Amino acid sequence: MTAESQQTSGPLTTARTSLARQITALLGFLVLSYTVSLLGSMAILGNASGWYATANKAPWTPPAWVFGSAWTVLYTAMAVASWLVWRQHSAKTRAAMTAYGIQMLLNLAWAPTFFGMYPTWGDAALWLALVLIAALALAVTATLIHFGPINATAGVLMLPYLSWIVFSASLNLYAAAHN
Repeated sequence: MTAESQQTSGPLTTARTSLARQITALLGFLVLSYTVSLLGSMAILGNASGWYATANKAPWTPPAWVFGSAWTVLYTAMAVASWLVWRQHSAKTRAAMTAYGIQMLLNLAWAPTFFGMYPTWGDAALWLALVLIAALALAVTATLIHFGPINATAGVLMLPYLSWIVFSASLNLYAAAHN
């Protein structure tokens, strides 16, 4: 074996492979987050100018552009948080990632329920969406509780998301009670 071939098959190659794997995993978590965002936004965009435009909204409802900006930041933070936990390979990682998966599924279900089902189900859809977002808040709390001990930064990255979910639940409650 030449000195040159030893250099390319030693620790440097392993580090590159590991770095490539880490980058690929991070991109995968970002794609997953943005896919959930895209799927949820389809129900929103399909109804934002319909029933929701004339719905009774909470006085504290922010302008429409705030939602897209906030969700972009939140989905990015969620992806980075899940990636940070995934990289740890601890005994607690599986439970943390399971909690993360559950909250992502609940997140995915909320927008089609709130926005998409209202034209057919009326206010029953808004109440069902409220149940979903309450379950989502609990699932995000569980995710945060699992993430924090594994990676403190990941736990902190989930805090704005939990705050936004609680805020969104207040908007959902108002809409359910006043429409």
